[in-house]
Amino acid sequence: MGRILVVVGPQGDAGEIASHLSASRTLAGHEVEVRSGAIETLRALRQRAYDVVVTDPGRSLRDDLALAEEIRQLDPGCRTILLAPSAAPEDVIAAVRQHAFAYFSAPFDHREIADMVAVALREERWRDGIQLISATPHWIQLRVACRLLTAERLIRFMTELRSDVPDDDRFLLMAAFREMLINAMEHGAGFDPEKVVEVTAVRTKRTIVYHFRDPGPGFDPGDLAHAAASTRPDDVLAATERREDLGRRPGGFGMLLVKQIVDELMYSERGNEVLMIKHLA
Repeated sequence: MGRILVVVGPQGDAGEIASHLSASRTLAGHEVEVRSGAIETLRALRQRAYDVVVTDPGRSLRDDLALAEEIRQLDPGCRTILLAPSAAPEDVIAAVRQHAFAYFSAPFDHREIADMVAVALREERWRDGIQLISATPHWIQLRVACRLLTAERLIRFMTELRSDVPDDDRFLLMAAFREMLINAMEHGAGFDPEKVVEVTAVRTKRTIVYHFRDPGPGFDPGDLAHAAASTRPDDVLAATERREDLGRRPGGFGMLLVKQIVDELMYSERGNEVLMIKHLA
């Protein structure tokens, strides 16, 4: 059974979030406790071990980052999930630098927070999963361990990083980002947790660019013929049959989704690097 500590204050809705976590089926069997403010939180952490700490969205991010650092000093294994009233690129970068497990900005989806807490409870080798190599508000470069749970963490950070994009467009963009990231982890690294995928996210005035580089040998672009190339039923069936003949799992539809969402996909000659480009209106 995991132990979850929720920090509450005189402002914010952390108390409501704690109630939702306690009632969540995803977290059934886990213990949810509430502490008021940083001092009580640190006192509790000195008395017993907690697996996850969820911060109060009513506090400033600076205070939450300071609290996260103190938590890290007390218990390096404890995961901190930061809740904030808003998100700016600088805030997201600071959260990654501080080794936060995840970051959410208002308005909060209680189910999504509960799901991330559940991920945090399952993830054991998490601290070095996301390595920040270089970061500015418009350019961030990372190395990401090839684990599915680490991918979900990165997608959460990237979702907040692009809070300047309208929700519907951001949802689609993140769906494409997820497909390319998982593809790199699966086909380029075989989901080997000892291997990493390099990810760079760039925001210009007119475009959003993602660069993925996996450690694999690459592929022949002609091999994409085995992916679903269109939404026509006969093409989808033919693609499925080609993959079955080659002994491959069903798939290829993710690339179709990506091509419908983004404006450009560019592969390196070797095939282990890809640029995904979205033009802004």
